[in-house]
Amino acid sequence: MAETFWLDGRWTDEAPLLIGPQDQAFWLASVTFDGARAFHRCAPDLDLHCRRAVASARSLGLVPPITADEIQHLAEQGVRRFGPQAELYIKPVFYAAGPGHHVGSARTCFVLHLFEAPLPGPQGFSATLSPLRRPAPETAPTDAKAACLYPNSDRATREAKSRGFDEAVMLDPWGNVAEFAFANLMIARDGRVRTPVANGTYLAGITRRRVLALLNQAGIEATEATLTPADLLAADEIFSTGNYGKVVPCSRYETRDLNAGPIGAKARQLYFDWAESTRID
Repeated sequence: MAETFWLDGRWTDEAPLLIGPQDQAFWLASVTFDGARAFHRCAPDLDLHCRRAVASARSLGLVPPITADEIQHLAEQGVRRFGPQAELYIKPVFYAAGPGHHVGSARTCFVLHLFEAPLPGPQGFSATLSPLRRPAPETAPTDAKAACLYPNSDRATREAKSRGFDEAVMLDPWGNVAEFAFANLMIARDGRVRTPVANGTYLAGITRRRVLALLNQAGIEATEATLTPADLLAADEIFSTGNYGKVVPCSRYETRDLNAGPIGAKARQLYFDWAESTRID
């Protein structure tokens, strides 16, 4: 089985038809989602992802018809529908159905989608500074994992790929480093880890928070800081943290080759060792 869905009180392995051209979700992008992971029956921070899914929906004006605890219970059911070695993406989605310009007049619907998605390895990726920036909080729903934010990330990634890179680094509206287009960013220099300050222009992710805590517990100083593009050029290591790949090294930034250094490797090891404690029975 490659994927499964929970919708309207039942599981199905066939992709459901959800919306039409008059629905808010199709017409005006009233959609929020979250992304969790399960691998080898471990589901790290699944509870936090489910809570954020509900919070994102409420931020966009949607009215969730299901609680975070109920989503978590369903997600655990869904994981058990796959084999014990499966590497999965868990995606709870809230969307507005029905016509009208105002989300308050629409009906909030929910679908849970789980699908096979192998975890990226530690081989690394190349990155470049994007000319595109993250929006300010007063210009977009940056406190939600809202679908409408992601076309700009895709634009940044496509522009980076057109110049021969795998990923894009995006700045905030004021010229400071925010994150990679689809993941949070950390640098290591002189044995210390820094990640951009959570200033409301991007989602300071759940995996980011977990990695910061694990590094500090291991005696490696890891804190938030205001980072500039010059800090990336001076870094000993750069690595991403995020739900899809967890911890992945950046092997080349601009024209500079980077080693998959010891701190990024330690962060990755710490994360996956900790994830073993989240096993679903």
